[in-house]
Amino acid sequence: MGEFVRLEVADGIGTIRLDRPKVNALNDQLTAELAAAAQQAEASDEVRAVIIYGGERVFAGGADINDMAEADYAAMTARSGRLQAALDVVAGIGKPVVAAITGFALGGGLELALAADFRVAGAGARLGQPEILLGVIPGAGGTQRLPRLVGPARAKDIVFTGRMLTAADALQIGLVDRVVPDAEVYSAALDLVQRYANGPALALRAAKRAIDYGLGVDLATGLEIERVQFAALFGTQDQRTGMRSFLEHGPGQATFTGR
Repeated sequence: MGEFVRLEVADGIGTIRLDRPKVNALNDQLTAELAAAAQQAEASDEVRAVIIYGGERVFAGGADINDMAEADYAAMTARSGRLQAALDVVAGIGKPVVAAITGFALGGGLELALAADFRVAGAGARLGQPEILLGVIPGAGGTQRLPRLVGPARAKDIVFTGRMLTAADALQIGLVDRVVPDAEVYSAALDLVQRYANGPALALRAAKRAIDYGLGVDLATGLEIERVQFAALFGTQDQRTGMRSFLEHGPGQATFTGR
């Protein structure tokens, strides 16, 4: 457990909780603790799905500008590499991951949310990539994960203007998947991932890898990735359990062990 980030586990759900007042600004310490918590969630057999949560007031307000204002090229090359690497660890968690967004998800905060599989936002949330207003561009995935999610034209509008989107705007363009009252953000995120907590963990991991890896390659390579992941599941206990249960009881009745 770090000073600013902790992993809380209950009923198969691991919550990566950011807690750096006032706005969970992403400094080097928080970034390192975030990567460590994500690695712990990935490694733990007790964690079957993950929620990233910044608390009731704010998800993450972005990078710590106080640390960046006087930084030079060499310093920011190293720092942006560390932040990208941490968010890659989050994106690489082989389990369903949802970002539970309250308040602001700006700059690096939005880039963290983009590293999740799903995003649930409170009605009062505001999302954006305001880096252009500081004379720079997103440096931890905003120019890459965002256009893959909402399309290049919408991503360029968000990045070029630096404007903040309301939760309703974000829902309309597919940047978030669900909007709920602010007080219900965490419970809605929990509801979204609970369906996976008792699912076939290895099949969920394989599906996530096939989709994520396939997005970065041509169709033929993507189909080969899918084929390999599919075939490998026939070495798992869950495949045998699921198919036997289907034959004996019909679909949706299997109890999986994640093995």
